[in-house]
Amino acid sequence: MAKTTLDPKFLPLLEGRRIASLGTLNEDGSPHLTAVWYLYQDGCFFVATSSRSRKARNLAARPKATLMVEARKPGSERGVTATGPVEIISGERSHEFNARIYRRYLSAAAIVDPQVGGVFAKLDDITLKLRPRVWTWWDMPELDAMYFGGRFGSTPGYLLPQEL
Repeated sequence: MAKTTLDPKFLPLLEGRRIASLGTLNEDGSPHLTAVWYLYQDGCFFVATSSRSRKARNLAARPKATLMVEARKPGSERGVTATGPVEIISGERSHEFNARIYRRYLSAAAIVDPQVGGVFAKLDDITLKLRPRVWTWWDMPELDAMYFGGRFGSTPGYLLPQEL
């Protein structure tokens, strides 16, 4: 069920360091999905990217997106999707947000390496700010308890391991 506010129990999931999936719409109406690093702050998602990327071009034309964050440990899968308008931030404010995003995912050594941190800083010249208007989420342990009597969490071998 879609909600206009996020259940607070999912904040640790969003504040963790995970890879999110960002969905935008191509010109022909087909979805464009891409894996992204993100920062969740003050109820919004921030994503560093290049103004030349497909996602940036799609959002310049159609400024609405969906972002999904999930945890995939078998038996304890949980996830959140957030849909809403997207603002494109540029200039110094973008550089500040992007630097914060890089610090979430890169070591200090990688950030100061000109062939890593320096390349990201040159490529990613904008920040996408998604302000969620609609939230949806799922929690496999809750669904397991509600519909399957806890069998997935308590019966070894019911869920097969995911391939890495």
